[in-house]
Amino acid sequence: MSLPSLRHRFGHRIRELRLATGMTQEAFADRCGFARTYMSRIETGGANPSLDAIKVLADALKVDLSILFTDI
Repeated sequence: MSLPSLRHRFGHRIRELRLATGMTQEAFADRCGFARTYMSRIETGGANPSLDAIKVLADALKVDLSILFTDI
């Protein structure tokens, strides 16, 4: 059995960190300035976010960029 793709693992990490803050997906998307549907695609691995979008995610979560890639 192969490992989930990097996009899927990254999305799972974003979801995990978002849930730890207690934010809904919609509230988090608003904080990032993204559409909720785009946020959903990020969290499910359906989107391939740009480096700029990844920085926005880190800033919205108030974490260092490296935290987004820890344990994925």
